[in-house]
Amino acid sequence: MAQFKIYGNVESLAGKRQQISDLLHEASVSVLGLPADKRFHRFIPLDAESFIYPNSRSGSYTIIEGILFEGRAVETKKRFYRALFEGFETALGIAANDLEIMLIETPRHDWGIRGLPGDELTLDYRVNPDDKVRT
Repeated sequence: MAQFKIYGNVESLAGKRQQISDLLHEASVSVLGLPADKRFHRFIPLDAESFIYPNSRSGSYTIIEGILFEGRAVETKKRFYRALFEGFETALGIAANDLEIMLIETPRHDWGIRGLPGDELTLDYRVNPDDKVRT
């Protein structure tokens, strides 16, 4: 399970939301192992007065904040970051310097989903896709 918030300048996000969502979803499925039918993305466009950042960033500066079940390996998360840095550069022309990604992991019991605590849900995927299937 994962929920993503995407923060950016109103002008920078305009016309790019679908592309950003697609890039984020592709990396979430291929690297984090999320099911293809799960897409939880929230865009938070901010005006200049509400989005203050260092001069070393451009108007394309974008922050992605993901909250997800804990348990993914550090290397899995690093592959996720790399996939997004590359995808944003290639598809959107947004340099790595203008993209920040934060993953916040929480225990499953801290989620309430579909009427159940998250640790009582039966998942149809492994939280850490690098884990070997136990037989």
